[in-house]
Amino acid sequence: MKLLIVGGGGREHALAWKLKQDSPSVELIAAPGNPGIAEYARCLPVALSDVNALASLAEEEAVDLTVVGPEAPLEAGISDMFARRGLNIFGPTAAAARIETSKAFAKDLMVRAGVPTGRAETHTDPVEAKRAVAAMGAPVVVKASGLAAGKGVIVAQSSAEANRAVDSMLSDRMFGAAGREILVEEFLEGEELSLFVITDGKTFLPFIGAQDHKRLLDGDLGPNTGGMGAYAPASLATPALISEISSTIIEPTLAALRECGSEFRGLLYAGLMLTRDGPKVIEFNCRFGDPETQAILPLMTSSLLELLLAVGCDGSLSNVAAPSWSDLSAVTTVIAAEAYPERPRKGDAIHLPKPPAGVQVFHSGTAMENGQLVTNGGRVLTVTAVANSVATAAERSRAYAGEVVFSGKQFRRDIGWREVSRSA
Repeated sequence: MKLLIVGGGGREHALAWKLKQDSPSVELIAAPGNPGIAEYARCLPVALSDVNALASLAEEEAVDLTVVGPEAPLEAGISDMFARRGLNIFGPTAAAARIETSKAFAKDLMVRAGVPTGRAETHTDPVEAKRAVAAMGAPVVVKASGLAAGKGVIVAQSSAEANRAVDSMLSDRMFGAAGREILVEEFLEGEELSLFVITDGKTFLPFIGAQDHKRLLDGDLGPNTGGMGAYAPASLATPALISEISSTIIEPTLAALRECGSEFRGLLYAGLMLTRDGPKVIEFNCRFGDPETQAILPLMTSSLLELLLAVGCDGSLSNVAAPSWSDLSAVTTVIAAEAYPERPRKGDAIHLPKPPAGVQVFHSGTAMENGQLVTNGGRVLTVTAVANSVATAAERSRAYAGEVVFSGKQFRRDIGWREVSRSA
């Protein structure tokens, strides 16, 4: 069997690692891949934005299934292109991917479907957006509606800060086309939870819950990032809570997507806030999350490949068992480049010591230059440790991250701190 993985980050490295565990004989191709993925796959330099070239690659290589990692190719219609050319692919259509690629679409869909979420208004005019800020009151959230690599969300503690965010997005085009339309949204209080479900559009199977750490600095301080670490499982995600989320959020969202002609097939990721009034949606993603994937997959004891084939090739999960999980815990620490997230520096030489047993290093933003591993992105490496407890896994992940050497590296030393506090 031959699979093509589209992407070149830590999430895709974790997918390649897991798929090789599920079936050591599977042949993997990655486009474009990275030096870590190259351990498991043949990496080919095809641009993520070139969906025609990716489809041609899948045809030429006669791949059985293509698995899409990042959101940008999904927005560009890669699944639609593959379907037109009779190629199997795991990932939603461009219309279904709007659940992530247009926050305005997602919010409207949730409101119409009665899915619990924060109050929000959509604006393209700075004056009207600032009026909404004044009416909403601080703290308030200002979001770019389009894709902004996980950085298009400003949690403003004051109206003045929110107004600056409005100007930066709508007037200064800080996020380019992604910020031509923005949401001014109610600030939700509580604890965050990430929940993945794999779905054929009707049936879905939930994964274990995880928690991401978005802020750059310890103590959840500093700017929002694409994610500085994650842990799984989150003890808050009890079977009862996952059942509630399934019935009040996942089911009505999938039904609403079907009703508007945009059936979602792939991996739906619900970013949730556990409020006093119950779980509410902060946002949806249309693909595996990063870095949550790097924390979740090392705990999966059943076959991910079977799930991907069921959705991407057979089109149905009806005869597939729910995934099974280890009773261990995993903590993932992101090691980021100097000046991340604003202007991450590239080209710094990396020294990677051999990881100890129970620690897996996934490459997120690396490249090879003249035989030397170097930084090549904002988030450079993700270090996942698996152990009997979150506290032990966090300690081991943190310890290895401290041994990695490159100029200007940044990483948080408190990933999983809420879970550790609960178990203390």
